Amino acid sequence: MGRPKVYLNNAQKQAAYRQRKRKRGPVIHWHKSDEWETPPDVFAALDCEFSFSTDVAALPDNAKCSHFYTPGQDGLKQKWQGVCWMNPPYGSVLRQWVKKAFQSAVAGATIVCLLPARTDTFWWHEYVLPYAEVRYLRGRLKFNNAGNSATFPSVIVVFRPSSALP
Repeated sequence: MGRPKVYLNNAQKQAAYRQRKRKRGPVIHWHKSDEWETPPDVFAALDCEFSFSTDVAALPDNAKCSHFYTPGQDGLKQKWQGVCWMNPPYGSVLRQWVKKAFQSAVAGATIVCLLPARTDTFWWHEYVLPYAEVRYLRGRLKFNNAGNSATFPSVIVVFRPSSALP
């Protein structure tokens, strides 16, 4: 392994740290995909409470409801009605999914979402905080298609028709 690097001053040490950090990339992109399959026990408990009719962001092999939208059908372009389950892709499109959930609640649907707890983001302050019920989950979820627990905390966000009115 060798000897640790000795820096002449703190500025050199900080510059080396920033360079190493840039090479690593952000933590949220360490997973090869932005799709995280809902843990069955999390869904089962919520389905008992809400009786979901539609999974708006599913793959054919992991859909949680008999009626679901796949990426080919593009759930963002569909009309969400009734009581919907949403575990969207967690990548850069997450904001669009949260906005669609809010808009669907304004139109009369109930949308229950499994989301990363990114309380510092625009979409959190624009759509979740003022208009949704938030249920924080203890610990880190272990998603079905990942070997380890998630690198981020998760929340259940509930958009109800009555609470989504601006």
